[in-house]
Amino acid sequence: MSHGTVNRAMVIGRLGKNPEIHYTPKGIPFAMFSLATNRAHKNEQGETISATDWHKIIAWSGLAEVCGQYLKKGSLVCIEGSLKTRKWNDKDGKSHMASEILAENMQMLGKKLEPQ
Repeated sequence: MSHGTVNRAMVIGRLGKNPEIHYTPKGIPFAMFSLATNRAHKNEQGETISATDWHKIIAWSGLAEVCGQYLKKGSLVCIEGSLKTRKWNDKDGKSHMASEILAENMQMLGKKLEPQ
């Protein structure tokens, strides 16, 4: 029996700013935006501590166009996709790493929005 692996991510949160739409040299659209999620836990004194996590979302092709047309800062959405980690060195040779969610599905939550 083979053992497969699963790379799935689902986040529900609000956009930190309007999506940025870009195009590859071949004209393929992609959207980038940040999504804020909140979590809470109790500290040793029993006080509830809240924290916000920011997730970088990348959507491609038709989904990118939909995100660019319908989403705006503050929109509440559910994003499903896979996690991707990128590593690179900047011009000074310093190493960087970033984790992103490659969106495969997006569902708008809350009130119905009109196209921008």
